[in-house]
Amino acid sequence: MKQIWLLAAALFAAGSLTAQKKSALNADQWVDSVFKTLNNDQKIAQLMIVRSSGMKNGIPVFYDKEVEEAIKKYNIGGICVFQGGPVQHALRINNFQQLAKTPLLVTVDGEWGLGMRFDSVMSLPRQVMLGATNDPSLMYDYGKAVAEQCKRVGIQVNYAPVVDINNNPANPVIGERSAGEDKFKVTELGIQYMKGLQDHGVMACAKHFPGHGDVAVDSHYDLPLIPKSRQELDSMELYPFRKMIEAGVGSVMVGHLAVPAIDDAKNRPSSVSAKHINELLRKELGFKGLTFTDALEMKGIANYYPDGEASAQSLIAGNDLLCLPGDIPGGIQAVKKAIRKKRLTWASINEKVRKVLYAKYQYGLANLNPIDLHNLTADLNKDIPALRRRVAEEAITVLRNENRAIFPLQPGTNRRVAYVAIGTNQDNLLANRMRKDYGAHTYFFSNKLDENAANSLIQFMIGQYDVVIAGVHSYNRTPARNFGLNPAGLHLLGHLRDNIPTITVFFGNPYAIKNACDNKVLLAAYDDDPITQETAADLINGKIRPKGKLPVSVCPELPVGTGLVTQRLLPETWPGNLGFRYDQLVKIDSVCLDAIKQQAIPGAVVLVARDGKIAFERSYGTYTYNDSTPMYCETIFDMASVTKIMATTLSVMKLVDEGRLDINKTLGDYLVWTIGSDKAGLRIKDILLHEAGLKSFIPFYRETIDPVDGSPNGAIYSNWPDSVYSIRVAENVFLRKDFTDTLHKRILQSELGPAGKYVYSDNDFIFLGRIVEAITGQDLDTYTRSTFYEPLGLTNTGFKPRTRFPAGYMAPTETEPVFRKQRLQGDVHDPGAAMFGGVAGHAGLFSTAYDLAVLSQLLLSKGTLQGQTFFKPSTVDLFTVYASGISRRALGFDKPERDNPIRKEPYPATYASPETFGHTGFTGTCVWIDPKYNLTYIFLSNRVVNNGDPNKFLRMSVRPKVQDIIYRSMGVGEK
Repeated sequence: MKQIWLLAAALFAAGSLTAQKKSALNADQWVDSVFKTLNNDQKIAQLMIVRSSGMKNGIPVFYDKEVEEAIKKYNIGGICVFQGGPVQHALRINNFQQLAKTPLLVTVDGEWGLGMRFDSVMSLPRQVMLGATNDPSLMYDYGKAVAEQCKRVGIQVNYAPVVDINNNPANPVIGERSAGEDKFKVTELGIQYMKGLQDHGVMACAKHFPGHGDVAVDSHYDLPLIPKSRQELDSMELYPFRKMIEAGVGSVMVGHLAVPAIDDAKNRPSSVSAKHINELLRKELGFKGLTFTDALEMKGIANYYPDGEASAQSLIAGNDLLCLPGDIPGGIQAVKKAIRKKRLTWASINEKVRKVLYAKYQYGLANLNPIDLHNLTADLNKDIPALRRRVAEEAITVLRNENRAIFPLQPGTNRRVAYVAIGTNQDNLLANRMRKDYGAHTYFFSNKLDENAANSLIQFMIGQYDVVIAGVHSYNRTPARNFGLNPAGLHLLGHLRDNIPTITVFFGNPYAIKNACDNKVLLAAYDDDPITQETAADLINGKIRPKGKLPVSVCPELPVGTGLVTQRLLPETWPGNLGFRYDQLVKIDSVCLDAIKQQAIPGAVVLVARDGKIAFERSYGTYTYNDSTPMYCETIFDMASVTKIMATTLSVMKLVDEGRLDINKTLGDYLVWTIGSDKAGLRIKDILLHEAGLKSFIPFYRETIDPVDGSPNGAIYSNWPDSVYSIRVAENVFLRKDFTDTLHKRILQSELGPAGKYVYSDNDFIFLGRIVEAITGQDLDTYTRSTFYEPLGLTNTGFKPRTRFPAGYMAPTETEPVFRKQRLQGDVHDPGAAMFGGVAGHAGLFSTAYDLAVLSQLLLSKGTLQGQTFFKPSTVDLFTVYASGISRRALGFDKPERDNPIRKEPYPATYASPETFGHTGFTGTCVWIDPKYNLTYIFLSNRVVNNGDPNKFLRMSVRPKVQDIIYRSMGVGEK
């Protein structure tokens, strides 16, 4: 019945809040008008934040009666929400705001999102996992996601971020709540979290001043002591707070800490110390925002300042807001007594109240809207899975890899693999992946099993398996009793390591890894949810590269910063360092996610680089609409016509640069087999410009299949390879090796149009590819890999990727309805290129966004990169400027339309400069390089996987929209 009453109250609030809680006044007017309505007791109560819910015997409980009384009787300043369901909280917040004479400041201790407190809401990873990442934009987006959650449920202040430096492994209360022990990393991530919150309408709160990281006592139970010198505090604990204040944090929470170097009074917590707040925080550090006490119900202060005394002492010390004061009337009386004794003044109380009211105005409480209950839980969860995946991709850390024969462990190696889950008897996603990827046998060793069981399992496994993957699961997050790890499980882990090549992954608090520092292949995964397990599986099998670095020291062999990260030519940096406004650049997310929602693409990867650094590299969606395999930044895509520039044109440029190819000569000068045909006299330059008159494309495959049922001609194809049928066209489809001559013959026989007319043609580049092969004596695949890709370390780029990678590394391109009639994954989509064995001048290249960015930077750098020279600058200039009088084309490259500024549909995007060059691909790819801004834009997708309407992607202008966002984020186009 109580729920029904609350729902009715909320519905009433929804109808009346709008009428009663709207104001057209400016900030000064509103604050003055509200301040005048408050009596002295209400002014003091405006500085109090009371608890609205909690836990009792593992069940959420709500303090409705107490909160309503506090609102009606005392006109309190705000509430703090804790446990409960989203709708339960929303109903109550609506009701409480309706009852309040002065709008309530609604706060939450949501360090890793509302899932930390609300049931039915997925939590975000803890700060220690963020500390392992190296992408500052990730922490900004984390803050943004939490802000959007808070706003959706009517919360104005989040008590986050924690900027305590956790340099004490035995810390019982901070631990994973901190981003680690590196003060610079803690500070950088704290600032980005703060900006993500405050840029999106929620006040951040840096805590726990002056620094709670190096303690061995939990302030919930007693007063921790920090016996450091002031110099030590300045160089470590205070550093993040100083920088957060400079960056504009809205509030600071003061912890309950004994710090004699700042205030040597016995048993005086920092939260009630004027030397901490008025002198250090206010005067010395210059903080002008709001200060919250840590919860006054905690024993770290309550043991020494009981009842209302803590409230009075907190305000005397300089705090603005009293968090969870407990005894409201006692606190009011204690404050009034302090005023009578001249330890406080009404002037200081009035100043604090006005600060609080200004904050309420700033965060929207002068124009309060009721919380909409429709789809509330879904809205709170909608961004969390994708963000968790991004964090996992960036954070999971390879700590040691002394056995490269087993890590990464690619599928299909025919090794006998076992997966042992230590600490659980429950099947999990990682076990399922091990079975799927390796046909692994799985074993579960729960905490109830003893050393005898461990020994039996060890004896059974020795000699049975070539590789063991050991996952350590379900251990405690706090260090007490060695994280609750079962000694028998650790015994098992050690003996597996000593007897069978083992990959060990810890899924949880990284400090627990101290139990396995000598394991030869060792990973830290930081969390134990399905998304993290899925990502760990993809790292184990080599689908993604390791990126994380250990945020804390776990043993002498594994200090902070440990992490085997794949070194890349192009470093990553915060977009703002390269002149991008991140709040604009991140709008790329919306375009890509909308395209996925509209089923224009199942997934995509976008990369933006400038000045030789990566500003934005992000993946979206999944492999297909019914395949939940996540798209990663490392996913390999079919480049389609991007092959023309990133394989064939590069090769032509190299040969021209070396004087081995003259673009003013003809096909007949290089390809003997064209002599005698009308193609022999075609000039190479005209072919590069698509002005030679060649037919746009030839559907070679049609003559090789039955015209009625599409079945392959048995005289031309075989289901398995041999000396005759040696050209792989697709899985279990092999073409006669002599049919290549027929393909050449069909091109030579094709109708030739008038020269000097622009006709975009695949046949142009088939010829160019053959010229490269004729001059070099190597096939295009071998030549491009040895000349460009391998010298630049681009291991993911090349033709015929199925000879180098498992199929799962590649995004599926299409389930082809005719010709090959199968899902194409790692086999080239273009049927003509497939009949050439996957290697052709017009299509067949596969690559990743990063590899393409390196090749793009080579061109932006005029042919020299990392001390290696591939072309002379004059060669790059020759090939990348407009070279046609009748089209937008350069030699081999595409370019913007010359009249872009006045076109109704600009190409490739509104703001691309005339210096831009690049290409698009049929499969949903593009590379655009803009020398004016030293900019590279890469978009990779598999849009043709949508057999229903693959052209929706084109109609939605996904690639141009993303490209224009990039330019606008640099201020291009602004007047």
